Amino acid sequence: MQSCLKLYSQDTAYIKVHFLYGSKPLKKYKKSESKWFGGKLGGHVGVENGNGQIIDFIPSGKFHIFPKKDRHSTFTTHSIETFYSIFGSDADSVKRAIVYIPVTAYQKKHFDSIAQLYLNQSPYDYALFGMRCGAAGYDLLSKINILPEYTVSKTSRKIFYPRRLRKKVFKLADEKGWKTENRKGGIMRKWEKDR
Repeated sequence: MQSCLKLYSQDTAYIKVHFLYGSKPLKKYKKSESKWFGGKLGGHVGVENGNGQIIDFIPSGKFHIFPKKDRHSTFTTHSIETFYSIFGSDADSVKRAIVYIPVTAYQKKHFDSIAQLYLNQSPYDYALFGMRCGAAGYDLLSKINILPEYTVSKTSRKIFYPRRLRKKVFKLADEKGWKTENRKGGIMRKWEKDR
């Protein structure tokens, strides 16, 4: 039994799903706090492969309402600090959650290869009624069989904003006993809630 546990632990790695919660400034701080894209239904999602670099999906170029063949999007990598300060706030002042997902060595290798492909060339456009960070995060997780895989169109409809992905990942974390970390956000903003 002990040798089985040892073998399993050697074959297990973790990827971490990072969630930056959506928020808006409280009334008395509207002059000092910036508005964020999406407000309380906004936020951001990225997936870390365990090396301190988070891959996430962002617009690049002209913002599209509907997806176009001319892709104005990019996958990029951020350090943990730059990921959580993407909207201009201090990284230590934002509400966040991190879910640790155990993966096999094969899943980890497959994730790394998909991430590199996406970093080299975005597979879809960034659009308001299309793929955005939440849907892209879902897509990455589906490629390694953490979540069911859908078409790009269905993924963008089902995961319209980050909270929808958070709910799915939190539900799995509760069912499977995955580790989660949560940090409260600063008092100058009204943060979305889901737990």
